Amino acid sequence: MQIDLGTVRNIAEAHRQTPGGLMPALHAVQDALGHVPDAAVPILAESFNLSRAEVHGVVTYYHHFRREPAGRHVVQVCRAEACQACGAEALLANAEKQLQGCDVTLEPVYCLGLCASSPAIQIDDKLHARVTPQRLQALLSQLEVAQ
Repeated sequence: MQIDLGTVRNIAEAHRQTPGGLMPALHAVQDALGHVPDAAVPILAESFNLSRAEVHGVVTYYHHFRREPAGRHVVQVCRAEACQACGAEALLANAEKQLQGCDVTLEPVYCLGLCASSPAIQIDDKLHARVTPQRLQALLSQLEVAQ
């Protein structure tokens, strides 16, 4: 897959003078490209006068950033304390089993903001609360996935 490094340069330039501009730039790169490719790191490092290691460290520290393109769909299972207490670990295991071999990215996340309605998942941009294993199966079966 060819990466548009011109887009990365434009984004970096747009955020270069912003205090703490690396984070908004990383979000913008991921929004534009679907991930933060390794080839973007040297461009961002130079633009923000940081080392490549510093930029790489930020990208790999935050769970939100992905270094590889996501699948056709992104399924996020909350693993914060409230969701864990209500069965999120079993949901994650169930999702792993159901999505094996599919073009879907499964990601653990650490709070979707639905603590009072745990366990919670997000499929693409849609939140789902009080997800049971049966409801998870129904939601996942609605996805168009290539196996």
